[in-house]
Parts: sequence; structure tokens; C-alpha cells
Amino acid sequence: LAGDTLIIFASDNGGERFSYNWPFTGKKFELWEGGLRVPAIMRWPEVIPSGRSTEQVAVTMDWTATMLAASQTKPDPRYPLDGYDLLPLSKGEESIHERTLFWRNDKQDAVRRGKWKYLNTGEKEHLFDLSIDQREWADFKERNPQVFSQLQSEFQNWQKQMLPRPKPRS
Repeated sequence: LAGDTLIIFASDNGGERFSYNWPFTGKKFELWEGGLRVPAIMRWPEVIPSGRSTEQVAVTMDWTATMLAASQTKPDPRYPLDGYDLLPLSKGEESIHERTLFWRNDKQDAVRRGKWKYLNTGEKEHLFDLSIDQREWADFKERNPQVFSQLQSEFQNWQKQMLPRPKPRS
């Protein structure tokens, strides 16, 4: 049974206030990398080769698509999935591909596409190049105004499709 069982270990978002998120900035409930990046492990000995790792950007919604694919279950076409099946990538049948991902919480907004990340903290807007600055210290919005504007606009378009923003926590 252990060899034919898909096991997924993942966190939902960054560490609590006493966590050590190095090298990332931020924590749980924030959209800095320390609040978004988490470890994820998949184990399925008869399907996924051991020792494989990937830098593929993924989100929690991918687990639904992955588990449905693992069980050879088709999603209901009336309810399209937001996630992506990670099994072909995990098995080495696909290579890493660029994705555009969106996040928002009660105060912050973020978009990630490839190496670029747009972050609006509610007080300031940023553009980060995560390929060279995972700590999000160097703001590239002045050097790359087209990328900044494009991601900012894509976030606004995405947000129009979403339910109203949650009320702030007290």
C-alpha cells in the first residue's frame, strides 16, 4: 500500500511569528516571499522517481488537480479547476513552465510571473526580480516600468473577477 499511495506534505503559507523564514522576508498572512514560499513534498514510490526536485512555481490549488489526476478522475466541466496537475512534472515528463499567479489578502496584493513579482503592501507598490533578489530588497519598478504596469494591470483585471476583498482582521 505504501508504494502505491500518493502522499503530499505542504504548508498553506509562511511561518508564524516565531518561525525562521530565511532567506525570505515576511511571514504568515503576508504576501512577501516569506509568507508565500513553503516546502512541498510528494511521495509516490511506484510513480514518482525518488530524489527528484523542481523549482516549478506551484500553489495550493494545484493539489486538487494533482489528486484528481492521480485517481484518474476527471474534474466536473461545470467547475473548472484553478490548479495545474503537477504529476507530469514530478515524473519528469514535463519541464518547468512559467505561470502567472495572483494573491490578495485583506491588505496586500501580489502577482508572480516568471522571475517578476508585483507587490502592493497597501502603503507602497514594488516590482521584484526574484531570480536575483529572493529577499525582496531591490525595487525594480523604476528600471522596468512596462513590467510593473503590466503586472499591476493584470492584477486589477483579475481582481474584477473575484469576490469582494475580505474584511480586515482585528
